[in-house]
Amino acid sequence: MDLDLAQVRAFVLAAEELHFGHAAEELSISQQALSKRIARLESMLGRRLFERGGHGVRLTEAGQRFLEPARQALAAADLAMATVLDAYRPLRIDVWGHLYAPMRTLAQVASHEPRLELGHGRDLPAVAAALLHGAIDAAFGRVHAPLPAGLTHRLVRLEPVDAILSADHPLAHAPAIRPEQLHDGVLWTPGPLQRLDFLHRFAEHFGIRDQAEGTNLGLDHFLADLAADPRRFCLLPADVPLPSGPAIRSVPLVDPTPLYAWSLLWRDNGGHPLLEALTSAFTAQAKRNRWLEYDPIRDWLPEHHPSPRRNRPDPGF
Repeated sequence: MDLDLAQVRAFVLAAEELHFGHAAEELSISQQALSKRIARLESMLGRRLFERGGHGVRLTEAGQRFLEPARQALAAADLAMATVLDAYRPLRIDVWGHLYAPMRTLAQVASHEPRLELGHGRDLPAVAAALLHGAIDAAFGRVHAPLPAGLTHRLVRLEPVDAILSADHPLAHAPAIRPEQLHDGVLWTPGPLQRLDFLHRFAEHFGIRDQAEGTNLGLDHFLADLAADPRRFCLLPADVPLPSGPAIRSVPLVDPTPLYAWSLLWRDNGGHPLLEALTSAFTAQAKRNRWLEYDPIRDWLPEHHPSPRRNRPDPGF
């Protein structure tokens, strides 16, 4: 009994989307063609993999058991192809968290590697889906739970963040600010707070009660809106270049200093020959620049993010 990988891929996409139309769109085929592939797979296995009803589709017990091995079969097939083809194409890497300028860090590591194809993902779930579907080879941004099965990540940088304030904010001219001093301010966010894991955890941990959200139309627009309200503040990595126009101030946060964690993310099976070189470059840069130093007394990381060992780079984390 030989599996047809086209049928298996149709099943996996439909299982992840739980919507045949969306899965067919991902594969650039008709919904009827996708349904036929899944029906043939069910016929060969002698088991129904989906329950179909008026409220959509869901996996049967057999479908749930089959999903992870099916993913592994596709990953193995992709790896087999990669050993022949990937030496001749660039490594495709997406970044996310655009407001926090991930390209600053990636450029320090990858600027001399001409075989990278850079893209932008909307957020972690979108990037994770692109990785699992094989649309990209790696990704770079902030990783947080839950992370789908089949993906691996490595922490490569812990970056201090500053408070960015309107010039009229009461703390705008302080030499440094403790996070708890911001509890009466308004946290200005580039979208709904519940979707911004780092900012959400910061607000919870330090008792920030008030929040307002804008649209992420770029850093200049975001900070111009912040400058218009003297109660607003936001958080940005300390070395992000700020525009000269808006009347804003950047003030270090201390006691503790919040750290924004950047990670490299890829499929468990690797799949591209350049991945090893890229992870090695990140490890070397982290050692040179002490990117992974962390002191739990001095620094703060969200509680659900694993912490590296105190004051030591950990290239394997």
